[in-house]
Amino acid sequence: MTERHVIESRDEYLDAVKIIAAGSGPIAVDAERASGYRYSQRAYLIQLYRRGAGLFLFDPPAVGRFDELNEAIVPAEWVLHAASQDLPCLREVGLDPQRIFDTELAARLLGMPRVGLGTVVEELLGIHLAKEHSAADWSTRPLPDTWLEYAALDVELLVDVRDKLAALLDDGGKREIASQEFQATLARQSKVQRKDPWRRLSGLNTVRGARNLAVARELWMERDALAREIDTAPGRLVPDSSLVAAVKAEPRTRSALAALREFKGRASRSELPRWWAAIERGRTTDELPPVRASSTDALPPPRSWSERNPEADARLKAARQAITEISEELAIPVENLLTPEILRRVAWNPPESVTAESVSDALASLSARPWQIEATAQSIASAFVESHQTLSEAQKADS
Repeated sequence: MTERHVIESRDEYLDAVKIIAAGSGPIAVDAERASGYRYSQRAYLIQLYRRGAGLFLFDPPAVGRFDELNEAIVPAEWVLHAASQDLPCLREVGLDPQRIFDTELAARLLGMPRVGLGTVVEELLGIHLAKEHSAADWSTRPLPDTWLEYAALDVELLVDVRDKLAALLDDGGKREIASQEFQATLARQSKVQRKDPWRRLSGLNTVRGARNLAVARELWMERDALAREIDTAPGRLVPDSSLVAAVKAEPRTRSALAALREFKGRASRSELPRWWAAIERGRTTDELPPVRASSTDALPPPRSWSERNPEADARLKAARQAITEISEELAIPVENLLTPEILRRVAWNPPESVTAESVSDALASLSARPWQIEATAQSIASAFVESHQTLSEAQKADS
């Protein structure tokens, strides 16, 4: 196994920038985080490979900002696998591409049944890529040699994979489709923080009553604050299941909370006063949360459409069938052909006059890409019209 060197100083980093700038062609980039171990989603290792320059492993906490590297390579195409996962942490340190090639997305658009990097590498290059360290704690220092080898292989082969996928996209007439999808990935903003993030608590649906929800909210917020403070994944402090168990058990004293078998986790006892204070705040607060989360923009679940809006239900079912047929014809997964959320929204609130043109406008307003609109608008419009006719005939027959 080749010994891999990690760049940890500014001087060595600046030397590397010069070498990388002198290389040629696309640049493979990857980042390793410590998801599940740390609160933050920062990069703890950044890997980069370019032909004519070689492989570079950077320690972001030690190096700091990467503005000089970004300036040197931003005109080039950056090759990433599942770019949407890495772009936020890369941008956090000053690495912000203008043009990308996403190998995972390309594999999806080509209809490959499995799109994990290891599988794609093996299918296209015939090389087995072990992925046993993908869920490791990359904030560990020093990083083990086996981990560094794994990280290096992630980018050393990526440009070769890119070339194979690009040729397949060209052969399949999908290069423009891929280009639009790559650009959309770049343009996509980070997820907006939810109004009530505590409602993401797993198992919250089993909690009854506004008062108990208030206790759950206070426990979640207290855990989140501690996790942020010490940069530890919240679930490693106290699991969601333990918070929910504490809410449902309704302990009357701190001792009763400590005795609760289901209340576990590495901070469940060491931070007991903190959790008990949160429970007491929840029990005494006048700011009770609504039992149901309010969202003026949310659509009802499709399973309820047949009763709440039969016409929308008929439109959605007909359009889904049409989209499935197009998906099979193009060998593109349904979710990449048109996201289910966009289809639901246009089915729930269709244009007043349904035509291919009006449906195209509706899809564009919901951020569908031009290729998606071209591929689906006519079929969706036809499905809407046919579903309306079928429903009307059924209603006449019933009357």
